[in-house]
Amino acid sequence: MTTAPGPTVLDAASLLCEVADELVVKTVRDTHTAWVDRVHGLGRRATGATGASLPERVHRGIADAVYAGLGGGLRLASTGLDRAAATGVGPRLEDSREGRFVSSAVNGLIGDRLLRERPQMAIPMGLRLDGRDVTPEPASLAAAYPEATGHLVVFLHGLCENESYWWRRRETAGPTYAEALAERGWTPLLLRANTGLPLRENGAALTGLLQQVVEHWPVPVTRIALVGHSLGGLVMRAAGAVAAQVQEPWTAKVSDVVTLGTPHLGAPIAWGIGHGSRGLGLLPETAAFGRLLDWRSQGVHDLVAGLAEDVPPLPHARYRLVSATLTASERHPVGNVVGDLLVRPRSAYGRDRRGRTLFPDAEVLHVGRTDHFGLLNHPDVHAALERWLA
Repeated sequence: MTTAPGPTVLDAASLLCEVADELVVKTVRDTHTAWVDRVHGLGRRATGATGASLPERVHRGIADAVYAGLGGGLRLASTGLDRAAATGVGPRLEDSREGRFVSSAVNGLIGDRLLRERPQMAIPMGLRLDGRDVTPEPASLAAAYPEATGHLVVFLHGLCENESYWWRRRETAGPTYAEALAERGWTPLLLRANTGLPLRENGAALTGLLQQVVEHWPVPVTRIALVGHSLGGLVMRAAGAVAAQVQEPWTAKVSDVVTLGTPHLGAPIAWGIGHGSRGLGLLPETAAFGRLLDWRSQGVHDLVAGLAEDVPPLPHARYRLVSATLTASERHPVGNVVGDLLVRPRSAYGRDRRGRTLFPDAEVLHVGRTDHFGLLNHPDVHAALERWLA
């Protein structure tokens, strides 16, 4: 088992300065300038004047100087923090729950950009145990899983999450899915991913990781179950498509695929963000706010459509699809429209409006009176997993 150095709090502070300059200062500046142009433009048309007046030029000059000073100060601070972080000083984000939360959330929102511009902050696809990375090598796997069995159940979290989300409400709800299945002879594997990357890129990374795990596992692997929450379910589907091109792929051992609140046909919130960005861009006074939404990662973009028929289910695996609604019944008008606040039942089941389905033989489960994150540790899902993976 190994622990990568990882980003520090100084890296996060530097990124915060960059974001403040790119989004906050520039958004306020561009919006301010647009409104100044609008107001003075109306005044010139009313009076028949041409060209900018002296008060207008003075106003713009002062505003430009203020915004330039703020932006320059933030860029200078970001550069200084980057240099300090490069020396290795400062606490690591991985050292605290709050730091891990920030890291996973930022990766979900702009993870593709981090990989290009700040690779030290980009989360690699990895196997996690007790807050540390486990390398998929024989010695590391044997040391990390001394009681390894041939039945592996793989858990992958959703957008902006990390592996600790599977422990949600453990104090009140009882054992986690991983703990409960471990008592039934399964070896749980918890993964962490950069959920801001494109689905297919994450799918390729997941295939590579699980292929290594299966090849180097301490005992022969005879059965694999996949459990994905939200975006994690889409990544697992993408991984299955990539693995189909590998000789003797790990997917040949997959018996069950369980998706919890996965937007197989897309999520309305992602669709709304895209339309909101385009709508705000129609007027100069609001265009800068549209750029705020455009900072979203490719992982968020991919949630607009989900994964359609070009990524078919594994032919030999049983699919179990779980949805949730705020209402007791999924047929309730409110539950049907808002679903679990992020995903509607129809999308979670892979069924479109015309009745076509991505998973013809799948078993579905509806969990009422809960939200998207309630599916991470729910008694109804516990009971279903025990039955499905008996």
